[in-house]
Amino acid sequence: MNTPTPAAAAPPAEAAAAVVLQDDAARLSGRRAALLISSLLLGVLSFQLNASMVTPALPQIAADFGKGAESAAPVQSMFFLAGAIAGPVIGRWSDFIGRRAALLLVLAIMGAGTLLCIAAPTLPLLIAGRFLQGVSSAVFALAYIVLSENLQPRVFGTSVGIIAAINGGVGGVDGYVGGLMAETLGFRSIFVVVLVLTAVAASCILRYVPQGRPQGVRGAMDWWGAGSLSVFLVFITYFVSGGSAAGWTAPGTLALLAGTVASFAAFWMIEKKRKQPLIAVHHLRSRQVWPVIATTVLTLAGIFAIINFTVVLLSQDTKNGFGLSASLSALLFLTPAALIGVFAAPLAGWLADRRGWIKTLRAGTGLSLACAIVAATFADNQVAVLIAVAALGIFYNGFFLTAINGLSVLLSPKEAPAALPGINGASFGIGASLGVVVVAPFAAQATSAGSATALWISVAITAAAFIVSLFVAAPKGESL
Repeated sequence: MNTPTPAAAAPPAEAAAAVVLQDDAARLSGRRAALLISSLLLGVLSFQLNASMVTPALPQIAADFGKGAESAAPVQSMFFLAGAIAGPVIGRWSDFIGRRAALLLVLAIMGAGTLLCIAAPTLPLLIAGRFLQGVSSAVFALAYIVLSENLQPRVFGTSVGIIAAINGGVGGVDGYVGGLMAETLGFRSIFVVVLVLTAVAASCILRYVPQGRPQGVRGAMDWWGAGSLSVFLVFITYFVSGGSAAGWTAPGTLALLAGTVASFAAFWMIEKKRKQPLIAVHHLRSRQVWPVIATTVLTLAGIFAIINFTVVLLSQDTKNGFGLSASLSALLFLTPAALIGVFAAPLAGWLADRRGWIKTLRAGTGLSLACAIVAATFADNQVAVLIAVAALGIFYNGFFLTAINGLSVLLSPKEAPAALPGINGASFGIGASLGVVVVAPFAAQATSAGSATALWISVAITAAAFIVSLFVAAPKGESL
């Protein structure tokens, strides 16, 4: 949170008082706060529906262009790649151009991409449109920062929980509605809905999000750092996906690994020499930054792989699994966690404001680990796995996602308030992809032993996440 600089002529005590009064006066409450939260909620919905509603339509997209199902993979992969790049870059740029300007820029790019998807005559053009749409991922990080800068501290946690609740979808029904729309109206109808929602969101943000630049931020945007970080994110994304497809020792995969290491080294060296870096190297080494990023990557790798991959395959395996149809599998194992998370996330934010963000994070990570252990121990018991995954709606979708997003804002360096939320946002995609590619060779075996091994690998990764979470620094004024 930014604090106004007191006048140089004012005595220290009076200056401090002036700061507090001015800070309190700038905070929104009541109806104005509700309108701000609602406007940001529409913005993040524009991204989330773009991600979840398109997934079940991928086979139809490929078929409409006369392609095989595998050709539709870039429709999603390019969308999420753009999101990984845009979060850190546009988030940090908002420190200089203002939050509202950045939000409107993101929605304008997404609107242009959506129009391209609606009119695209070829699959490559539709993929290009999806890349532009993916920039909207930055809305999440920007929304958290706007909330921290404009709301009273006592409602910050609850508001973060409301936004975080959308991270897992709209109660699990958005994917179903997307599939239904694709079947009855065609896949382009999904993009029409997204376009209308984007226009409404932009109108509300223009009206209700305060304008102006954040106070206390000096210098100019570090485009060299932004460029080198973007190259690193591209390399690590393709390395993770390439290792799964071609093998971790394949020449192409090793080349991508070399590019990942070299691009990160370049980013590190550039940031050491910049006067106003994207994020200072000494912050990257501090307990304020690296444990947050590492906890995000590891928790996503462990839990996302359970919910969205291993359990999905296990539940639909007719020979060694539960033998459910795709729709029933989604209804039983995906919808409950998503729906529970919608209610658990705001509650987690309310508790974080009152009991502490660190305690909420550790509770979320530790209890998610317990759920993972139950799922792995009773992998052959449908009811036990169902209960364990549903409970993740509370502890992962609710407690963990809310706490880690709130901490990314509260622990971000004061001279770069948008840096950590942006980088942490990119870490979500990296962690999710990493978890899936690590367990895929075992879960895809379609055997009881393979599924159990995949689940226990996720348990080990989540245990590492819990250990790392113990190193996360407490926000100012909060005791461990």
